[in-house]
Amino acid sequence: MESYFDKGLAQRKATLGAEYVDGVLENADSFSKPFQEAMTAWCWGFGWGDEAIPAKTRSMMNLAMIGALGKMHEWEIHCRGALKNGVSAEEIRAIIHVVGIYCGVPQGLECMRAARKVLEEEGQL
Repeated sequence: MESYFDKGLAQRKATLGAEYVDGVLENADSFSKPFQEAMTAWCWGFGWGDEAIPAKTRSMMNLAMIGALGKMHEWEIHCRGALKNGVSAEEIRAIIHVVGIYCGVPQGLECMRAARKVLEEEGQL
């Protein structure tokens, strides 16, 4: 049986890109490596590894939740991953509208700024 870490590593790379994930893991030191390993197994192996929800839907859920939390660095990373998982610019805009409605216009504006940056860099705008 495949371990949660191995399953998570494959899913994390598929969503965020192998170059990004390899860089994060290679730069992990004795202080941060246990967290990276646990997060890869728990979030990506256990959470994303459950095939009950498609990756595209998970990406959309993540953008809404991370946007609600106001964690914009993570939001940008997951916005790039959402594009890889088939989320369109129009769907990202609709997610931002929901964040703005339920979490406030200032948070929606933060997500809009981050989305514009990512979409421009990815050639989607």
